[in-house]
Parts: sequence; C-alpha cells; structure tokens
Amino acid sequence: MMLRVVPVEPDAPDARDLLLDELSDPAYAESQPTWFDLIAQSVIDWFSSLRLAEGDGPPALALVIGGIVLAAAIAAAILVYGLPRWRTRSRLTSELLGENDRRTARQLRRDAERAAGAGDWPRAIADRYRAIARALDERTIVTALPGTTAHGFARSAAQQFPEHAGQLEAAADHFDGVRYLDRPGSADDYALVRTLDEAIDATPSPLPALADRAGAR
Repeated sequence: MMLRVVPVEPDAPDARDLLLDELSDPAYAESQPTWFDLIAQSVIDWFSSLRLAEGDGPPALALVIGGIVLAAAIAAAILVYGLPRWRTRSRLTSELLGENDRRTARQLRRDAERAAGAGDWPRAIADRYRAIARALDERTIVTALPGTTAHGFARSAAQQFPEHAGQLEAAADHFDGVRYLDRPGSADDYALVRTLDEAIDATPSPLPALADRAGAR
C-alpha cells in the first residue's frame, strides 16, 4: 500500500491540493441529492400538503386521478433511469483493475505525472490507465467491477466512446505490459495513455449516461 506523506506545515499549493483531494472524495458526492431525489421529494411534499374535501365530488376525483398520473410518471422514470443515488453508491469499490486502490481520478493523475517526471514509466502508465477507469466510474458511465481486466474495461469503455476504441485497446496493452509482463514502458507509451485520458475527460457524457457494467474479462 502506498503511503502519502503529508507535510506538517504545508505551503499554499500543497494545502490547496490536499483540500481538493479531500473534497473530491466520492463520499462527498454520495451525500448530495440527485435531480431524481429532488423531484421525488417535491412530489412527496406536494402529496403531504393536500387536504381532500369530504365526499366524492369532482375536486376529490381530479386529485386522485392526478396522483395516479404522477405515480405512473415516477414509476416510468425509475424504470428508465433507475435510482441514481443508490446506483452511484453501489458502484463505488475499493478494487480497481486488480489492485486495492481508493484514489480518486485526480489523485491518480497527479501520481502518474509525478512518476513520469521521475522516469518511472511502469508506475506512470498503470496509474494513468487506472485514472481513466476511476474517472468513468466517478462520472457513472462505466464501472470496473472486481475482477474486471484492463481489456475488459477497454471494451466496455469503447461502447460508450467508440471513437477511442483503438486507443483504449492500446492503452490496455501498455497497462498489462508494465503490470504483468515486466515491460519497462516508455515516454511514448505514457503519452498515449495520458492523451487518451485527457480526450475522454473532455468528451461529454453519453446521453443517457446509463452505467455499463464492465464485467467482461
């Protein structure tokens, strides 16, 4: 396990990085209500505010019909989009491409750049590829479930970003090479993975951004 060294009295840039790392923890995002939560709560509050008049007259009947229509709309939304908050929480996992790693995409990118600056290409390539996987997980686009391989993730990500399919497979090759085949890696290999990460990060999420379970091996 890699230990982070935190300075006793961090300077301004280090303090800013530490704060951003803390705020980028997925736990903060989990606690925020989603658009679906807000709409559902508004509907619940509206129902709670209703006071039906006695009798079976038109006003009461109209409210009942309106309630049925709203309930049907909510059920349809659940079928199409699922439960966003629950889905996001269930996606979070400490295992990332065969290693116990809870770093955020931002932390992985920073560590990859530091490794690249030191000429540690195996670490740089592995961390940058994991950053791609973690970023898509954080965006709830693709999840690398426990047991997912680098190429399994690449195939699932290519379904959402077909224009990057070739680069995803090449990046997976570099990841497997430095992690399992003792290849030294190179600056060019790292540049490919970094460029891919930046391109995918700059691409808007597919619509609808439904999660793709990357269980293929």
